[in-house]
Amino acid sequence: MLRRFAATMLATAALSLPIALLPATSASAAPSDKPQVLSSWTQTSASSYNSWNAARNNQGAWAAYGFDWSTDYCSSSPDNPFGFPFQTACARHDFGYRNYKAAGTFSANKARIDSALYEDLKRVCAAYSGAKLTSCNATAWTYYHAVDILGFAPAKAGAGSLSQAA
Repeated sequence: MLRRFAATMLATAALSLPIALLPATSASAAPSDKPQVLSSWTQTSASSYNSWNAARNNQGAWAAYGFDWSTDYCSSSPDNPFGFPFQTACARHDFGYRNYKAAGTFSANKARIDSALYEDLKRVCAAYSGAKLTSCNATAWTYYHAVDILGFAPAKAGAGSLSQAA
């Protein structure tokens, strides 16, 4: 009986050791690096997009940073126009707008966030060829201009329409 109890205690300790080491990942970094993390997730590159999307799928690991993950996707525009899956690109755009506004640095970052949206949309379009590629790229260009030239920002969380960027 004592031998079984000791073996159980040893096994429990051995299994909890890896769990104790988990906080040593990048998500446990001091929130003082929040501006750098935010910047790394809002660049125009595919690797930036992939890093943001991995974090989005594991938001709990980034809770200490207090990021606003809310989204209305493509606002009042279709999330998947003509069948092109733009929804996740729009979610990253919302992420950039909302978090840079909260940080008080939106104006300095808006052009890059808008460019990142366009690059994300073009990467979606790269999966197509011929007339579908042309149509997708034209739609991506239209979405980009809606945020770039017209100055639209995503609506606040819970609201359902576009609002003029401040």
